[in-house]
Amino acid sequence: METKLKLNTWQTVRVGFAFLAILAFWQMYNNVIPLILTKTFHMDKSLSGLIMAADNVLALFLLPLFGGLSDRCNAKLGKRRPFILGGTLAAVCLMLLIPLLDNAYYENPRTLTKVLFVCVLGGVLVAMGTYRSPAVALMPDVTPKPLRSKGNAVINLMGALGGIIYLVIAKCMYPSERTQDAPHVDYFPLFLVVAGIMILSLVVLLLFVNEVKLNAEMLAYEAAHPEENLAVETAEHKEVLPKDVKKSLVFLLFSIALWYMGYNAMETWFTTYADAVWNLGLGDASLCLTVATGGAVICFLPAGAAAGRIGRRKTILCGVLLLAACFCTAFVYTLLFQEFHSPLYILFFLVGAAWAMINVNSLPMVLEMCRGSEVGRFTGFYYTFSMIAQVAAPICAGALMEHFSYMTLFPFCAVFVLLSLVTMLFVRHGDTKAAVKRGLEAFEDME
Repeated sequence: METKLKLNTWQTVRVGFAFLAILAFWQMYNNVIPLILTKTFHMDKSLSGLIMAADNVLALFLLPLFGGLSDRCNAKLGKRRPFILGGTLAAVCLMLLIPLLDNAYYENPRTLTKVLFVCVLGGVLVAMGTYRSPAVALMPDVTPKPLRSKGNAVINLMGALGGIIYLVIAKCMYPSERTQDAPHVDYFPLFLVVAGIMILSLVVLLLFVNEVKLNAEMLAYEAAHPEENLAVETAEHKEVLPKDVKKSLVFLLFSIALWYMGYNAMETWFTTYADAVWNLGLGDASLCLTVATGGAVICFLPAGAAAGRIGRRKTILCGVLLLAACFCTAFVYTLLFQEFHSPLYILFFLVGAAWAMINVNSLPMVLEMCRGSEVGRFTGFYYTFSMIAQVAAPICAGALMEHFSYMTLFPFCAVFVLLSLVTMLFVRHGDTKAAVKRGLEAFEDME
């Protein structure tokens, strides 16, 4: 009698602490570093924007590189944990220098301090880039293929929790009355708290996740179910992907880049668009994006469950159609009305729900097409294509808005999302076939 598969939820939560720490750091980085660059170092917005884009540019090279390197690692700690350990410790040590250099430059502005600050900032970005792919690859390393959409939903929730924890801490430590009109803000306590979160997450991972044992169990499962491996063995005893699987992989990676182009353009430029078109203040415009994020968080688990019932591909296609419909609706609304109305919050909730359906299932589809020994490399492929889009989308959409009209934002988003629908129609592999055949139930057996 075949044993029914079920996701070990608490194990996946423990694995997700690495992603929680990563997103807590990036939430702080994206919120605080622009303030330091413009207010302390008095850099113009163009130069500040260039520095803030550096992480995405570095990620294009670092994520696939270290994902592939971790695939070939055979340390006692496992494949991924050595990279997570080294990357976290390096990032923590370097990031604590950022507020110290910020304070030093405010007290005594010197070119050397500014140069050191930029160098340390670059070091932090490299340190974070060394372990993001290994951290994300850890979940599929210890999770059978049919359960990876559910596992990815839990990992996404852990990441969202990391961002929320940071926002709560920042709100408590730096209320408006403390920072408003202040000539300078000392961010060292905030960096120290986030560093503590990163160290605590590392400890959980090292003490409560036995990567070697769990990976051996997952590989034993894969050996017992060769039908789930899409690679074929050649005469030289090497496993390669068949041409039709490679074709699906290429179209899936292009789909990922296209829907990230659409979503990231909206995420980047919406507050500017809302100010120019609807005369909406930053707080109200940010609330729309918060509602979208909330919609995604609420729908992460249902999106993973839907993949177990109707398949990842159909779930993603539904998400793509819903996202495109939301962007088209927003454009039509702008043609009809010149101001913001509260029912639009429902629209942004649906944007978040659509994004959850897409985001939760796309990485597992990529990893479904790889061998167990290449999870890190394929995770790097996923992030390479998503990062290319996140670098290009703000530039392309911004140029279109500047040279034509702000009204082009939502059509731009809708067109790229609809293009991803076209490319997804050519993706024929990577679905949860095994899960459907065995009748896996969505989350009924989660413990």
